[in-house]
Formats: sequence, C-alpha cells, structure tokens
Amino acid sequence: MGLGAALLAAGCGTGGVAHGHPDVANGQKLFTGAAQCSACHTLAAAGSTGTIGPNLDDAFHADRQQGFDESAIENVVLDQIRLGSGAVAGGTPMPAGLVKGQDALDVAAFVASVAGTGSATTTPPSQLGTDGKAIFKAECAGCHTLAAAGSSGTIGPNLDQLKPKQATVVHQVTNGGGVMPAFKGKLSPKQIQAVATFVASSAGT
Repeated sequence: MGLGAALLAAGCGTGGVAHGHPDVANGQKLFTGAAQCSACHTLAAAGSTGTIGPNLDDAFHADRQQGFDESAIENVVLDQIRLGSGAVAGGTPMPAGLVKGQDALDVAAFVASVAGTGSATTTPPSQLGTDGKAIFKAECAGCHTLAAAGSSGTIGPNLDQLKPKQATVVHQVTNGGGVMPAFKGKLSPKQIQAVATFVASSAGT
C-alpha cells in the first residue's frame, strides 16, 4: 500500500486538508511532550521508540522513496490526529483530537517534515550503559510520571503514586503487560536491573 498505509488502514482520510502556517518547532515540542505522541509511536527524529501505535518512519518511508509531496504526508497525519483510529490487531485505539486547531497542524507538519527521512536522534539501548535514570528517560518517560526523571506521561501508571518494589519493576519491564511492551531482548538484564533500582529508589521521593 502507498501513502502512510499503516495510518490509512487505521481509518483516516476524511478530515480535510491542512490550512495555515504551521510551527514545526512547536509541533516537535508537542509530539514529545503534551500530546504524548512519542509514547506510542516510533519516530527517529523525535528520539521516540513507542510500539503501541504505527511506526511513523516505516509508515512513510516508501512514500518518501516514491516522491510524495510533504504536504500529502502532512494531510494524512492531520486526518489521523483529528479522527483517531480504532484498535488494530487487538491494539490500543488512538483517541481523536489529542491536539486540536493550530497545535494539530503543527504536529502534523513536524511529523511530515521528518518521518521516513532517516534522521535520527535516538540513542540505541546498547549505548545507554547501566545508568538507570538515562534508561528510564529514553525508554519509559513517555508513558510514566516520575518526578525524579522529570517525566509526566499518563499512558502508564504514575510511578510516584504507585511506588513499586524493585522486583515488581524488574518483572514488568522484562515481561511487559497491558499496553506496555516487554523489554526483554531490547534491554540487557543489567540494564533492566539498573532501571528497576532507579525507579524503586526514587518513586515518591
């Protein structure tokens, strides 16, 4: 399939074309912050590796290769933001209108400017070492609130409120659960122990 097939298959395409003057810098801030797009989507240029929703680099790579205009990609993304999607293959549905108006236009423009380009700022897990805080910020902050890491994600539990024990964190990170993916194989056992130690020692402090 062509233009953003992973998104089109999820049900977008009727929200209307983008109008106005987008602020790509604001779109990037929203994607990685308030809109929480990075918690669900992989987008190399945003440093995000979410697996709940479609990988945006994969979704638009072929379109880049075929020479689609950036404006076409922007409109596909804008439709997805406006309309949301149903759950695909037992996954989690994307709510409609996570951002609206100019903010939606800005996020769509940012994604269209970088998705599938190969521009990457993501630090590979192998380069994170065993710094539990760095691992948390790279892999977990998009979904969880944890003051010690400066994160305010709301997809997963608020860890400051939950105050999980280290063994609980190790089990959850290793095996996943619900919408949370398993990190076994992505993070080494030492990295999982490091992030579990960081969470258990800092949650609620």
